Amino acid sequence: MIPRNLSSRLSLYGLVGVVAAAVHALVLLALGILIPIWLANPVAFLAASLAGYLGHARLTFRPETGGHSFARRWLIVQYVINLTVSALLPLALPAAIGEPVRVAILVFTPTALNALIWSKAARFSRRRREFTIRPLRHADDLGLSPATNQAILELAGQERLDSCSLLVNGPVAADGFDAWQQLTLTHPELQICLHLCLTEGPACSDPALVPDLVDSHGHLKRSFGQWFLLSLLPRRHPSRKRIESQLELEVDAQIERFRGFCGDRPIHLDGHQHIHLVPIVLKSVLARAKGKGISWIRLTEEPLPTGLPLRYWGDAVRQFGLLKWLTLQLLSRKARPAIHRCGLASNQSFAGVLFTGQMAGAPMLAAWKELSSADPQPGSTPPLLLAHPGGPLDIDLATVGFAVSQPFAASTWRQREWRALQDL
Repeated sequence: MIPRNLSSRLSLYGLVGVVAAAVHALVLLALGILIPIWLANPVAFLAASLAGYLGHARLTFRPETGGHSFARRWLIVQYVINLTVSALLPLALPAAIGEPVRVAILVFTPTALNALIWSKAARFSRRRREFTIRPLRHADDLGLSPATNQAILELAGQERLDSCSLLVNGPVAADGFDAWQQLTLTHPELQICLHLCLTEGPACSDPALVPDLVDSHGHLKRSFGQWFLLSLLPRRHPSRKRIESQLELEVDAQIERFRGFCGDRPIHLDGHQHIHLVPIVLKSVLARAKGKGISWIRLTEEPLPTGLPLRYWGDAVRQFGLLKWLTLQLLSRKARPAIHRCGLASNQSFAGVLFTGQMAGAPMLAAWKELSSADPQPGSTPPLLLAHPGGPLDIDLATVGFAVSQPFAASTWRQREWRALQDL
């Protein structure tokens, strides 16, 4: 005997399926009068997919979705898989099988696939509605400017931040760290990370010892792209070997400066502009992790958020956030096994690359919900939500070697991110 709840679920599934099939037939008949059938059929199938997408979310799987729609990605997945299978399956079936068997396979294979896809969509929706973990709120660039320090310190004092990253070569690094230390007297749970910087600002090592890393003013000059291209050179290439030795000096110097601030505590490390994930830099960091007391390295594996209006995705494409996201996804997935082999911890997931510099409003809320619904992973620290809050910029960063950060820090988005963290 079929249990009542399962019987009801099957009845609803069948009802939605019948409606979707009727939509397919009606749209196909209407469009078939105007356009060729080979073009009308995929459009009609899309209409049927949309009917199934809405019907199963609002009716069949209502207990899992709460009456809300599935994430849009499931409509795309269902449509692409079904079109592909419908096109290729007739070609793959052997001619020897009988016609009744062929028809049964062609009819029931998409039905079975749809049941699997919508069931997975329902489980996905349920996880998104059941917050299982609290992400950590993190701010980068303490020490970059008085305006940045002010925002980070006020947020931490209001318990709107859990951690920050210290830019040890920043113009006001000492002021920022001293104020942060004062906060830890009343908020001992606050954490601080070394924000390894190799793309701008004064070198922490003697500039004469790292001539390939600095300009004539002793400011670090190699961009993320240049470091990445350097990683592609053979390990025995003379330029790579020469720059690697200089990189080791600068990494050591920044670690020692951080030690001068923080003492002998274990070091949590991330990178300015995520430079620590570039293979040549990560290799240098991991090589000295044990000897220098590095215990944690940030990863940027960022799940795509759900429920965002399409215009935000357009912004992510136009502002190269999606390209940056893809690059750092690949680098993080490559880095994670190496980090764990060295016995270091890392965060289980992350948000803040896809909408870098514009983490406010809908993107921040969607990222927070996405991270909150993740299943805790043993051996990993909680998910990390990254923002770059700041007040109106009050110094000329270009004159102190931070020309790359000047337009970013001067943007009004710094204040918007500050407010967004206060409201989160």
